[in-house]
Amino acid sequence: MPSEITLNELRIRAARAGLELSEEELKQLLPGVNRAGKQVNELRELLADGAEPANIFGVAKGKRE
Repeated sequence: MPSEITLNELRIRAARAGLELSEEELKQLLPGVNRAGKQVNELRELLADGAEPANIFGVAKGKRE
């Protein structure tokens, strides 16, 4: 989410997901939805350096004691 969503956008998205939420429930959810969107964007910025995470680990060869 590039920017904060509005109450109307949240209403539309909830309806598309098949959720029947009251106006009060939507108002309660909106701050958390926007906070989560900001956190996702922060994580994307941290991971956007192009470095792939390690996914193969090799056992070091050598003498074990």
